[in-house]
Amino acid sequence: MVLPRRRGGHNHHPCPRRAVLPAAALLLLFLLAAVTLLYVSPPPLSDHPALAYSRRRSPHALKGGWSATDGLWGSKLASKFYGCSNSSSKFLDSGVMTHPDRYLMIVTSGGLNQQRTGIIDAVVAARILNATLVVPKLDQTSFWKDASDFAEIFNADWFISFLSKDVRIVKELPKIGGKLWAPHRMRVPRKCTQRCYLNRVLPALVKKHVVRLTKFDYRLANRLDSDLQKLRCRVNYHALRFTDPIQEMGEKIIQRMRERSTYFIALHLRFEPDMLAFSGCYYGGGEKEKRELGVIRKRWKTLHASNPEKERRHGRCPLTPEEVGLMLRALGYRKNVHIYVASGDIYGGAKTLAPLKALFPNLHTKETVTSKDELAPFSKYSSRMAALDFIVCDGSDAFVTNNNGNMAKILAGRRRYLGHKRTIRPNARKLYSLFLSRGNMSWDAFSSKVHMAQKGFMGEPKELRPGRGEFHENPTTCICENTDPKTPTKPNPRSEQGLINGTEGRKAITEPTVANHTNEELVGSSAEEDDASVEKEDDTSAEKEDDTSEEKEEIADPEAEDDALVRPDDPELEEVLSD
Repeated sequence: MVLPRRRGGHNHHPCPRRAVLPAAALLLLFLLAAVTLLYVSPPPLSDHPALAYSRRRSPHALKGGWSATDGLWGSKLASKFYGCSNSSSKFLDSGVMTHPDRYLMIVTSGGLNQQRTGIIDAVVAARILNATLVVPKLDQTSFWKDASDFAEIFNADWFISFLSKDVRIVKELPKIGGKLWAPHRMRVPRKCTQRCYLNRVLPALVKKHVVRLTKFDYRLANRLDSDLQKLRCRVNYHALRFTDPIQEMGEKIIQRMRERSTYFIALHLRFEPDMLAFSGCYYGGGEKEKRELGVIRKRWKTLHASNPEKERRHGRCPLTPEEVGLMLRALGYRKNVHIYVASGDIYGGAKTLAPLKALFPNLHTKETVTSKDELAPFSKYSSRMAALDFIVCDGSDAFVTNNNGNMAKILAGRRRYLGHKRTIRPNARKLYSLFLSRGNMSWDAFSSKVHMAQKGFMGEPKELRPGRGEFHENPTTCICENTDPKTPTKPNPRSEQGLINGTEGRKAITEPTVANHTNEELVGSSAEEDDASVEKEDDTSAEKEDDTSEEKEEIADPEAEDDALVRPDDPELEEVLSD
């Protein structure tokens, strides 16, 4: 029996007419296949042993976390935010507020960037006290051994003129009746609030007329009212300019980096022996490292015995140069990227940097892109050399750090204020477990997990909650959002040619009556309590972190990482860690 042929002829010469497809359809199919292959099979990364066995993951395939589609060199959301530090109409002109017989002198402490925070807070303290500020005296006797004065690092004339409507500033204490007033020396507690200054300093200032605050570092509360926070921003981002020779040399280095590459990374690498010894961490150097760093550590009696494994697990160890390189490659930066390294004396020298150089061969420093003659005016002064690094890091397309020191914090805040330029700070606590297990996963998996770990640590707008971290790091009060998409984002309306507070002719606010407390323990404030609770909360979160799932969505809190290296009581040790 012959079965009837089914319609469609599957048993006999299958569909010869379908083979005759339009040429356009064939071309379309070919293009679709090519595009699919392009995304599914990118070229392998074979330029480093850690990457040789694997393929680079497509940035579009990442799930959760920050992805390369957000931009290696900038945030796609940056255009919606701008720096705004103008004072309100309630902030009266210094000519109205300043008392003629009150002078505040301060002596900073630590390295360049710690001193910078002291200068900023000194201006605000003078405003709180309605006093004239004498140009701050820089620390010339610390670990950093730099004899430079204020005017040799910063443009003193610009500093005075720019802030003239906010605070009256003079270069030297004037003579009264042909004689200099003898300043009354005192020290305020750390995180001293506005009320604290009025209770502790003002009575002495009214009586003695000149007060000199010593070791002025972190001596002002993190949380102040809006106008005082904006004053901090005006000082930090506008009034503090480096001298012309320093600024010009820094810009010359930036120009030479751009001649080498359109975009470049600046890496602030803290990996000096003293820093590593203090951390109490182990960096893979065997018994030699343990012996050498152990000897250095014994110099400070305030340090307790360390548990290297615990320190690293809680994110208290600076990333090694190799770990920084692996993090950057995992985030999507390619081998041909040029990196400017801002650092002191690296422990282990070239050998320590070798793994980073294998990942990124194009490493540069200020010494390699300039001549000895060009650096001669700066090379004998640690603060001036640090200033050059500051300028280059500020001008880079992406700023990366392996630590959470003062320079990292100040630049993170500055880059937020000036347009949310890409700023990468390692989430050391989460990266630690990834580096440990890197050999047990593919490069694709490692890269994906690094992206997730770094969410909230990439310098994106609003990645930090308002009030979290130090204000220099997260100047939320001074960052405004453009909520109208049709209106282009405007720059800070307060130009560098001078700021108008609109307060001319106003009467001074009556100064509050202040009790002269003799028992300093009576002085307190909600802001001080808030800061203390934040620190306690961060310590608790560090202990709980190990029990949380990697995939669990969380709000980023770099402050927990920042305060991991608790500031000690040893003055010399503080200076080592200050920048």
